[in-house]
Amino acid sequence: MLTTLLSVIVLISIIGILLFALKLIQDSLQQGIQETRLNVKESLADYATELGKRIDQLTTTTESRLKEIHSHVEQRLSKGFEKTTETFGDVIKRLALIDAAQKQISALSDNVVNLKEILSDKRSRGTFGEVQLSALIRNVIPEQHYSFQATLSNGKRPDCLLLLPEPTGNIAIDAKFPLENFRVLIDSTTSETDKKYAEQQFKIVMRKHIQDISDKYILPGETADGAVMFIPAEAVFAEIHSHYQDLVDAAHRARVWMVSPTTMMAILNTARAVLKDAATRTQMHIIQKHLHLLAGDFERFQKRMDHLTRHIEQAHTDVMEVNTSAKKISSRFEQIEQVDLVGAGESVVS
Repeated sequence: MLTTLLSVIVLISIIGILLFALKLIQDSLQQGIQETRLNVKESLADYATELGKRIDQLTTTTESRLKEIHSHVEQRLSKGFEKTTETFGDVIKRLALIDAAQKQISALSDNVVNLKEILSDKRSRGTFGEVQLSALIRNVIPEQHYSFQATLSNGKRPDCLLLLPEPTGNIAIDAKFPLENFRVLIDSTTSETDKKYAEQQFKIVMRKHIQDISDKYILPGETADGAVMFIPAEAVFAEIHSHYQDLVDAAHRARVWMVSPTTMMAILNTARAVLKDAATRTQMHIIQKHLHLLAGDFERFQKRMDHLTRHIEQAHTDVMEVNTSAKKISSRFEQIEQVDLVGAGESVVS
């Protein structure tokens, strides 16, 4: 009986000791968990601070790049708006000119009678042809490349001398306006006899004009090997080429080129192209220099664009990495919050 009692006392003592040890273990475990949580919080706080700094730096860099891009885009848009405004301004000016031209048309119709009177006089017709020729040339050819009433070495003075570079050379232009006999030819009331006579006189006058221009204004070594006869009336020009092929052939043999205002414009544009080509050849070294400089500028632009592209790609990579880290941190917090420390302690004690 005594032995049994002693055994019970010893067993109770052992149980007490074990409970005390379990209490100590539980306290130690809770203290360790608290220290671990504090350490985790401190580490997370330090990481969050560092992360905040990196995000601020990334935000600053991104804002700087975006400001640069915005500045470039704004400059391009500003230039585009300026060009658009300028274009609209030009359109308004053109419309104003068209409106003014329409007003002048009515005034021009009033002057048709006066023009008819001018064309009825031979000297007035010559002056009219010279004025029309002068207007065409002044509108197309630069001033330094033509001369009106220039005196040649033989003392003759063409209405205009185009000063073109070699191998073309200087081209003499003379205006002729054979209108009297032409009017008789196109008049429906004229008899056949009068028409035949007018036709003969028209051919004689035209052949004389062709020969005079060839003899006076084609000088070897001084002018081009051909000259131009300017016929101010499109109708006269068309009549010659439609019904008088013999006059056209005679002009070709004499190296005299008959032109109307329309075809004269084509010749002048060709002459301007020749002048432009000659000027381009003389300025080729300057063009090559600027092309070389332009190539250098484009190469620097390409390098800077590649550099900007790399920065934008790096910023995109940093943003993705920060986003990944943020997701991991959020996941860690969720896992920590799901730990039930009190429930775990009670389970150990029981």
